[in-house]
Amino acid sequence: MGKALTKSQLIGKLAEKYDLTKKAMDGILIELTELAYKGAKDGFTIPGIGKLVVQHRKARMGRNPQTGEAIKISAKKVLKFRVAKAAKDAILNKK
Repeated sequence: MGKALTKSQLIGKLAEKYDLTKKAMDGILIELTELAYKGAKDGFTIPGIGKLVVQHRKARMGRNPQTGEAIKISAKKVLKFRVAKAAKDAILNKK
């Protein structure tokens, strides 16, 4: 299994493929990241890859694993990434 691409390797490959400078491609990736951060509350989608969404968790009762004592876990927002069906099919070779 190979290693994951670093940010600079990703920028280099995309810049080469689309005949752009590395600085221009870095700017595009930064802008895409900022759009994702701003759009996450409404659901930010990258077609064919997935969707970034904010999910609300209700308050609940939990348990301290060391002592076994019941504790209250407060409600909170969490960030989730839902992988697109097309990505799952392409990666897992489903037909």
